[in-house]
Amino acid sequence: MTRLINIGFGNVVNSDKIISIISSDSAPAKRMIQKGKEQESLIDATQGRRTKSVIFTEGNKIILSALQPETLALRFHGNASEVCDDAKE
Repeated sequence: MTRLINIGFGNVVNSDKIISIISSDSAPAKRMIQKGKEQESLIDATQGRRTKSVIFTEGNKIILSALQPETLALRFHGNASEVCDDAKE
């Protein structure tokens, strides 16, 4: 069963594919974002808002979110109101 996590503004990510979620404030995170742009493996899901977290997935995709890493972690660990379950749809 695939679980989809809402990462903000109606965007969802397959929770089975997430490797890590980090804050976007550090210099290494900013370098990874730039590298993702150059390699065209970056997905910007911020809807024009400030990037607060960076999600790394299998397949070397980098996803930007405007939500705090702590918020995404809570959703990842099963906050039912924020997790979409495709088996029900």
